[in-house]
Amino acid sequence: MFENALKIFKIKGFDIKIDPSWLIIAALIAWSLSQHYFPSAHPGETRGVYLFMAVTATLCFFASLLLHELAHSIVARRLGVPIKGITLFLFGGVAELEAEPQSARAEFWIALAGPVMSLLLSLAFGSLALLAGLVSGLETIATVLSYLAAINLILALFNLVPAFPLDGGRVLRAYLWHRHGNLLRATETAARSGTIFAYVLMMLGLLALFQGALVTALWQMMIGGFVLMAARASYNDQLARAVFASRTVGDLMQDHPVTVGPEVTLAEFVNHVMLRHGRSFVPVVEGETLLGHIDQAMIAGIDREHWPSTRVDDIFAGLDDTSTVSPDLPIQELMAIITKTGRRKFLVVKGHRLVGIISLSDLVRHLQLSDLSIAAER
Repeated sequence: MFENALKIFKIKGFDIKIDPSWLIIAALIAWSLSQHYFPSAHPGETRGVYLFMAVTATLCFFASLLLHELAHSIVARRLGVPIKGITLFLFGGVAELEAEPQSARAEFWIALAGPVMSLLLSLAFGSLALLAGLVSGLETIATVLSYLAAINLILALFNLVPAFPLDGGRVLRAYLWHRHGNLLRATETAARSGTIFAYVLMMLGLLALFQGALVTALWQMMIGGFVLMAARASYNDQLARAVFASRTVGDLMQDHPVTVGPEVTLAEFVNHVMLRHGRSFVPVVEGETLLGHIDQAMIAGIDREHWPSTRVDDIFAGLDDTSTVSPDLPIQELMAIITKTGRRKFLVVKGHRLVGIISLSDLVRHLQLSDLSIAAER
């Protein structure tokens, strides 16, 4: 998800990373605080003091986000859920779970840990702000601490909104999962709440735009769009886990695929195989021997006038481990390969013999049909 994130250090065994998008939001927050918030909350200081206050508050805010995600991660690890690391990015921070919690109880406590940490931080900063306010000469520090107390309270309350994938939405999913015993159904309901909340946020952003509050409008619409995409992606991911849990490549592959011989010219291949059968990925077979495959991208690299004189044998890709899979391979492992390599189509081979082909579109089609079937049963 965060391919460009840079690892900066490690805490408690968790890799802490920063996505380049974090620099954008950090700069915007620091600019807004130095130009608007702190001059209004604590007038009379120089521009340099406001900039120092803003940078300090911004760094402390993101440290608070980090502690929020650390709370999730530590509880998750104690409950047996592996964590890849924590990444700070445009919309805050995220603890990257390598697997879903195995019980509603684990889901509940993992989700609740973050908001609880933010509430404790709000209480701590608020208490320090009160103490600093009692000491002459510490008014500037008190203002920064008051901001941090308020922003952590907002962070906790926002995350407790019952809209998946926010923490409150995960608490809702845990409750529904415990009540019905059906994780997919619980995820669907929680994701629907996230979708509704996302549309509400975007509508509020649109209203703010009409009122001239450009920054607020853009921020609300961006957060709404992020929540909407994350809610849909979370449901689709859980649907895939449920549908493909016990399925193998052999269950979903296209058996008896159309093949082509190495002696066929590209003109014949395009006209009599690709166009006639509607195929863009074709195994190359000589007798009973699988040689490799040819696809549309390879054809596109050859000028059309050379098609009659160029044979499949001249351009096809030979067999290798990246293009072949076993029919016994679990579908979930195949999806991991697709995500890692970006390859969308594979030859299914058993004992050096072609038994079928499988593609990402086959998985998507099966997933869509399963979703319709599950919806029809309700």
